[in-house]
Amino acid sequence: MIRGCMRFLLCVVVFLALPRETPAPVVYRPGEGWTWEPIGGAKWRRTRAKDQLEVAQAAFDQKDFKTAMRAARHGVNTWPMSDYAPNGQYLLGRCYEEIGQDEKAFNTYQGLLTKYPKVNNYEEVLQRQYTIANRFLAGQWFKLFGVVPFFPSMDKTVEMYDKLIKNGPYSDIAPFAQLNVGAAREKQSDYSAAVKAYEKAADRYHDMEKVVPDALYKAGEAYHKQAKTADYDQGISGQSIAAFSDFTVLYPNEPRVGEVKKVIDELKAEQARGSYSIAKFYEKKKNLVAALIYYNEVLVKDSSSKHAEEARQRIQSIRETLAQKGNAK
Repeated sequence: MIRGCMRFLLCVVVFLALPRETPAPVVYRPGEGWTWEPIGGAKWRRTRAKDQLEVAQAAFDQKDFKTAMRAARHGVNTWPMSDYAPNGQYLLGRCYEEIGQDEKAFNTYQGLLTKYPKVNNYEEVLQRQYTIANRFLAGQWFKLFGVVPFFPSMDKTVEMYDKLIKNGPYSDIAPFAQLNVGAAREKQSDYSAAVKAYEKAADRYHDMEKVVPDALYKAGEAYHKQAKTADYDQGISGQSIAAFSDFTVLYPNEPRVGEVKKVIDELKAEQARGSYSIAKFYEKKKNLVAALIYYNEVLVKDSSSKHAEEARQRIQSIRETLAQKGNAK
């Protein structure tokens, strides 16, 4: 029994030690990963950068994205300083887009613009990054390990827009990327961060008529949303009114002016209501001086509100009471 086992183990060792051919060996190359290759080498490998790119492009045109990716990646890794490397990197990003690997595509394009900043199709690459980021803004899920759909993330989406803006701060799409940073923050209900993003767009791109009106409007809208949350305070309403007022003064012919004026009226009425409630509270507590201050604020905030007439009456009554107390002393 023991001798039989020893013979078997000896045969296994000899078999493993002898050189032999396998039908499809697994090969690992840095930057390319593990691949199966037929005997004699991969058919997509070439000895010149130009030829390698042509193979990748041909495979891409035939929608053989797996081969196109391998060929393009090999070309970039083998001849990173060649004139064909930028096109290879671009083609790799296009492959990732085609197979639905948007995050990898975005990062591949980012690598392209970082390593080859003078690439001829710089603007097109920025546009592709912008389109990808917009898909994530719309709710597309990021993928765990690039495979498993995991979750949408506005933080990661903002990171994409930030990189895009840094790549081309004064490109045609950078202002709209900055506006979308605000939109992403709004989706998180982080209205304060949204306002900062919109104000940054209005400030940085102040000479762009297609950007500033939207930036001012969206800033006012974000303030308005924040004012309606549980953390409502008069200051936020005032900031919303200020932003919307700037919008109406600077762009009186803008189609949204009518809508904005209605919102301003609503905000002022809400401010008046808030001041009226505070005034009633102080009056109930017999703090007539404080009550008088807040009844006056009702008139300052909105002299035509439904609380204005009663505020005037209470002001008159309190003044008479205070005068009587003063005379009594």
